[in-house]
Amino acid sequence: MKVTLPALDTCESSFTPLVVLELAQDVKKETKEWLKNRIVSKKEDGGAQLLFRPLLNKYEKETLENENLYLVGASKITLLLGAEAMGLVKECNDNTMRAFTYGTRHNFKDYDDDNDDFLTMAECQFIIKHELENLRARDEKMIPGYPQAKLYPGKSLLRRLLTSGIVIQVFPLHDNEALKKLEDSWYTRFTLKYQPLDCIRGYFGETIALYFGFLEYFTVALIPMAVIGLPYYLFVWEDYDKYVIFASFNLIWSTVILEVWKRGCANMTYRWGTLVMKRQFEEPRPGFHGVLGINPITSREEPLYPSYKRQLRIYLVSLPFVCLCLYFSLYVMMIYFDMEAWALSLHENSGSEWTSVLLYVPSIIYAIVIEIMNRLYRYAAEFLTSWENHRLESAYQNHLILKVLVSLATLLITSQILNQIMESLLPYWLQKKHHVRVRRKVQALKADIDATLYEQVVLEKEMGTYLGTFDDYLELFLQFGYVSLFSCVYPLAAAFAVLNNFTEVNSDALKMCRVLKRPFAEPSANIGVWQLAFETMSVISVVTNCALIGMSPQVNALFPESKLDLILIVVAVEHALLALKFILAFAIPDKPRHIQMKLARLEFESLEALKHQQMKLMAQNLKEESQESSKKEA
Repeated sequence: MKVTLPALDTCESSFTPLVVLELAQDVKKETKEWLKNRIVSKKEDGGAQLLFRPLLNKYEKETLENENLYLVGASKITLLLGAEAMGLVKECNDNTMRAFTYGTRHNFKDYDDDNDDFLTMAECQFIIKHELENLRARDEKMIPGYPQAKLYPGKSLLRRLLTSGIVIQVFPLHDNEALKKLEDSWYTRFTLKYQPLDCIRGYFGETIALYFGFLEYFTVALIPMAVIGLPYYLFVWEDYDKYVIFASFNLIWSTVILEVWKRGCANMTYRWGTLVMKRQFEEPRPGFHGVLGINPITSREEPLYPSYKRQLRIYLVSLPFVCLCLYFSLYVMMIYFDMEAWALSLHENSGSEWTSVLLYVPSIIYAIVIEIMNRLYRYAAEFLTSWENHRLESAYQNHLILKVLVSLATLLITSQILNQIMESLLPYWLQKKHHVRVRRKVQALKADIDATLYEQVVLEKEMGTYLGTFDDYLELFLQFGYVSLFSCVYPLAAAFAVLNNFTEVNSDALKMCRVLKRPFAEPSANIGVWQLAFETMSVISVVTNCALIGMSPQVNALFPESKLDLILIVVAVEHALLALKFILAFAIPDKPRHIQMKLARLEFESLEALKHQQMKLMAQNLKEESQESSKKEA
């Protein structure tokens, strides 16, 4: 489906649909009219200035279902002005990356007034999502037709419509032609090759492309640990020196791979333009609420909320709750250890068949309890993070991730295999069956409709919704934890992780392309708080590996008399290794030299432009003052 965006298109029936909005079946007519007016109205009148039409006309509604599906698009000029307002960065004719402005649009590479491919379809959909989410209440006290759905100035209309059940969902449409090309170069052929990250970024956006880039990089980085771990496991080396060498390599490996990733990530995101984006001017997230006012930095009207109230909620409510849940999970773990010890003791005393089966019961009970606790805790963490009222979506995601990471010790490697089946293969099989039913239904209709578009919208609205990269990164984080913390005890951890990730790439690609709705693109300059999480885990791994070495029989045999000397030596080695880690982290720059130079050049040019603008303003003020004084003298 090729994106065509005529510059001054105001005809509802001719625009290319980019986003689908589904209303509930019983939505009142006055509500539909009000919503349509807010979406198509001009910006100065509080609207989004988008294009909007129903999927079916009044004649088609008599023969078809799904009459509450609406298509949203935008004119070319609306999309270009939206790109400027959001600070999208594009490549200029001089090969530099700069924030796009409509006034200087001809200075950007590949821009032409007759060319509709300057903005990717993902970028166009992201702009439409941004405009819809920033439709905010002005004078309305309630949603027309629904007096129970209260509004106040500054409240996000889309969020209120979603929470009130008036709007069921909003999702971007797939581009079937571009999707087929992406699949052919990505996962349909099982060959060992690098992923088409630039193509993934162009279709799904930077956030998802960075996840797949990190998945690929992490899998390759695991290969040295897997190669070393295999002979270590197979030949059961007892030599203490080899044990220490393996642990030391583990510590250096965990530091170097994270630092090298930051450099590669900077290269990619500079090429994509997100490394240069000014995220401090990011629009408030839809769930952010407060008193409607003027942002002192951007001079734009938006909700304002005191930061001290947010900090009080975090430190007086959220933090104690997380600590309490962590204590409870540790308490449950202690109960599990007691149950396991009881089952083992019973089996040693009797040695019967039923007691051998009983040995597995504590693990089964513990796995079920932990899974239930994880789900309940996830819901509570999402509620608390939303209640904290973070202004930016990035801050919301960071605080949510930090809360949920305390479930690290409760997950197992075997769950990754089950996740691949449950997340990708099973939904894909069910989706194929549903696809066949819908296609037969459409072919049986006599109505004169765009059957291809209708079929696509109906199919995609039934697909599952992609909830973000959190669970995907969590799997990699757990793998990193197993390898960096316990690979000395179980050297095959890296090898199993590599095998899992080779299939993970294809199952995740299948999930994104064929199982779930297309997610809205989100600009990202890095993997966010996950970088800090991985780095923190690598520091913890120093302590863990030193402790494992200190508890080994070979080391204990060296200190038969005094355990205090052993402890002091282990602590000294741990401090020395930590120092080595921080030296390595400091010695490896986060950004390559050429990227640093380009960013410094952009900063210099921005300062020069600001100085020029200030001098021009001062000259204009002096001219006005001179004219005023001349008038007074006259």
